[in-house]
Amino acid sequence: MQDVISVPHNSARARRLLTATALVAAALAASLPAGQTARAAAPEAVPPPRPVTAAEARTAAWLEAHPQQPGNFFRELPKGGDLHNHLSGAVQTEYLIQLAADDNLCIDATTTAVAPPCATGTRPAADALTDAAFRQKVIRAWSMQDFPQGESGHDHFFATFGKFGAATSHRGKMLADVAGTAAAQNQSYLETMVSPASAGARQLATEVGWDADLAALHSKLLAGGRLDQLVREAKKEADTADAEFRDTAGCMTATPRPACRITVRWISQVSRNSVPERVFTQIALGLRLAERDQRFVAVNLVQPEDGEISLRDYRLHMRMLNYLHGVYPDAHITLHAGELVPGLVKPEDLTFHIDDAVRTGQAERIGHGVDLVQETDWRRLARDMARRQVAVEVPLTSNAQILQVEGVDHPFPVYRKYGVPVVLSTDDPGISRGDIGQEYRRAARTYGLGYPELKDLARASLEYAFLPGRSLWRPDPVRQGWRPVRECQAPQSERCARLLANNPKARLEWRQEQSFRTFEARYSG
Repeated sequence: MQDVISVPHNSARARRLLTATALVAAALAASLPAGQTARAAAPEAVPPPRPVTAAEARTAAWLEAHPQQPGNFFRELPKGGDLHNHLSGAVQTEYLIQLAADDNLCIDATTTAVAPPCATGTRPAADALTDAAFRQKVIRAWSMQDFPQGESGHDHFFATFGKFGAATSHRGKMLADVAGTAAAQNQSYLETMVSPASAGARQLATEVGWDADLAALHSKLLAGGRLDQLVREAKKEADTADAEFRDTAGCMTATPRPACRITVRWISQVSRNSVPERVFTQIALGLRLAERDQRFVAVNLVQPEDGEISLRDYRLHMRMLNYLHGVYPDAHITLHAGELVPGLVKPEDLTFHIDDAVRTGQAERIGHGVDLVQETDWRRLARDMARRQVAVEVPLTSNAQILQVEGVDHPFPVYRKYGVPVVLSTDDPGISRGDIGQEYRRAARTYGLGYPELKDLARASLEYAFLPGRSLWRPDPVRQGWRPVRECQAPQSERCARLLANNPKARLEWRQEQSFRTFEARYSG
C-alpha cells in the first residue's frame, strides 16, 4: 500500500550491513550449546523426532533419494497457511505492471509509477508490456531481481513500495493474484496485511492530536462516533475488495479459479514510522475492526523497524498496544519485532524489541525475530515464548535479501531447539520473486529437514493462524506432539464431525490432514 513507503537511501547502511552476518554468526556460535551435552542441559529443547508412519517414511525416502531433482514435491506439499504476507508486496511484479497499464499510469525517470498524464521524461506504464528492455528495468526497480550491486538489499527492498505504490489501488485484483499463487502452492489459508481506511485514519489523528494519556486519547477518537465511522469505511473497502476479488477470480461462475478456494483474512497494518497519534489511531481502528468484522483478525506494525521514529517510539508503541489490548481483548496482535542485525542499529536497540513485543505489546506471534540472540537474557525469552506458544513467522528468503542473514547465522534452529513454534512465511514474495514452496525447499536444504519435519511446520501454519474455534490438536503440539483432541481420536465419529462442523480452525486442519494422505500416496507409492 502507499502507506508502506520507502526509507531514504543511505549508502552507509550498505557498508554496515556487510558486517552484520559475521557478527550474528559469532553471537550464535557463542550461544548455541553443542552435541549431546546440550540436549541434556536444555530440558526445554524440542523433543526427539516423533515416530513416523509408514507412508511418511516412504515419502521421506523419496525426498532423500531426489535431493537435486525434487520435481513438483515442494509445490505439491500441502503447506497450510501463509501468516506473514503483505498484500501489495506479494503481488507478482508483472501483474503490478499490468495494473499500472490498465490504469493508464506513467513511469517517471526514477522508475516510479505516477498518475497521468505522462509529462516530459515519463513513459506510459503500458510501454512495459511491449518494450522488453523497459519491462526488465521496471521489474528490477519494483522487485529484488538483479538489484544493483553495491546497494543494500534493505534499502532496495523498502524503496520498491514507493515505486509501485500508485499501482496498488485494486485490492481485490491483487488478492486474486496472491490467492491464486497460494492455491497453486497447495495452500488453503492466507492472512494478508492491508491498511484499512488509511486516509481517514490519518485525518482523524491530525484532528485529534497527541495526548500522552492513552485513555483520554482513545476517548477523543470515539467522540462523536468518529472511530466507528472509520470502521464503517474499512468495512466498505473490504466489501469492494471482496466483490472485485470474486469478479476477477470468477468465483460466482461455473469455472471459478483456484484462488476462490483460499480462506482469506485481513490483518490491519499500522505505519510505525509515523507520528504517535497516527500510530495510536491505526492500532485502535485495527483492533476495533477485528472485533466487529470477522474478515479482519489482527493488527501489525509495519515499515522499517530501524526507522528513526520506529526506534525512538518503540517502547511507546508497545505501551499503546498494551493499553488497547485491554480495551479490545478479543482482537489478535502479531508484531514485526527483531527484524534487525548488528550494524543496522545501535547495539542497545538489539536488546529488547522481541521481549517488549511479547511482554508489553501482547504479541501472540512475532514476525522475523532475527536478532533473538542479541536480546538481553534471550534464553529466558525463548523459553517463555515456547511456554506461552508465541509463534515466530519466518520468511527465510526475505531475511537473506534484506538483512543478509541466512543459514547458520539465522536463529531458525535456535527457536526450534527451544520449542518455540515456527511457521514459514513469504513476507513479500512478489518483491522477493519467490513463493512459499521456495521457503520450504530452503528450510529443508539449509537445515536438513526431512519430510516429517516439513509436515509439522505446515501443520503449525494453521495451528497458529488467527482462525476462530477450537483446534484439531491438543495444546502445545510443537513440544507435546501432534495428537488429535479426544473428539477426533476416532476420526469417523459423530463427536469429531460435530467438532469440525462448529470450528473453522479444526475444519481446515482436518482438510490439511486429508491432503497429506493424498500427497503421501503420490510420493510413497
